[in-house]
Amino acid sequence: MTISMSTTTPSALFTPPIASPIKILKIPRVLWPWQKVKLGPMTVSPMGFGTWAWGNQLLWGYQESMDSELQQIFNLAVDNGINLFDTADSYGTGKLNGQSEKLLGRFIGEFEGQTQVGDKIVIATKFAAYPWRLTPNQFVNACKSSLDRLQVEQIGIGQLHWSTANYAPFQERALWDGLVAMYDKGLVRAVGVSNYGPKQLLKIHDYLQKRGVPLSSAQVQFSLLSMGEDQMEIKSICDSLGIRVISYSPLGLGMLTGKYSPSNLPRGPRSLLFRQIIPGLEPLLISLKEIAEKRGKTIPQVAINWCICKGTIPIPGVKSVKQAEENLGALGWKLRASEVDDLEFAASQSTGKMLQNVFQTR
Repeated sequence: MTISMSTTTPSALFTPPIASPIKILKIPRVLWPWQKVKLGPMTVSPMGFGTWAWGNQLLWGYQESMDSELQQIFNLAVDNGINLFDTADSYGTGKLNGQSEKLLGRFIGEFEGQTQVGDKIVIATKFAAYPWRLTPNQFVNACKSSLDRLQVEQIGIGQLHWSTANYAPFQERALWDGLVAMYDKGLVRAVGVSNYGPKQLLKIHDYLQKRGVPLSSAQVQFSLLSMGEDQMEIKSICDSLGIRVISYSPLGLGMLTGKYSPSNLPRGPRSLLFRQIIPGLEPLLISLKEIAEKRGKTIPQVAINWCICKGTIPIPGVKSVKQAEENLGALGWKLRASEVDDLEFAASQSTGKMLQNVFQTR
């Protein structure tokens, strides 16, 4: 089957959200000519979908009325070969805590496709280092709770959401031992970390290695907006140790979409950050736009493809079918080496830089 790389599934294939009971159209499968990549003992799509917005009312304006479209997004992704979905036990605000995991579990169970689709989907969930999780067993119990919400027997990648080394170093060892325990018990196929800086990354890698547990992934904020010394050192360490980098916020929370400007900011808390950074992004946004136009792509597709070209697995967030369709257009082609260089030069000339996650360690 031959398809045009610039063609995405027409929006007309989807029905708008309707009242319950929800009826989801079966989306035709599109065969993309890309190969999956290794992630620990698993093979996954070169891009995953992030689900931070699925349940988050404060930052992303989630409402339960959005669930119908979120299910369409999931179906579209799976039908197009995406099998990696990133979530966390803390995704969801207030009474909706854990909502992202619950929705993923429901969507997997209701998927109208291959009977064993659940076995092929890799869920990467993160466990929060809450101050009351002080023992390995409490961390194992957190994993079991995620398994219940996801309605699966085993999680693909169990990840520490952040390190406590900066503020509660005494808690760190219990979290590491919790990872070992959930791996030894078969609750997860692989383990990973998130927001670990280069020094702590080496420490946990060595600790786990001595206990026979391979560290499969390191999730970090990595994009054309976030390629500072720490990020590049993390990438270098991961490459040398066989750890796969998962890039979160590959679009800089939306700043690399080309949709915003100093006079057109998003609503909510993001506007404060955008107001500081967007004015200094002109060189980078111009370069992204020029390359996108030459390649017949969109600015977000070019920004995501850059992450793939750097050997990472980007996990752009999605909360609309339109976003999902556009993200899929980042696959099936590759930036030229000269274009990668041009983008990185433009990024270096841009004064706007993404603020690093406050939980990231050194």
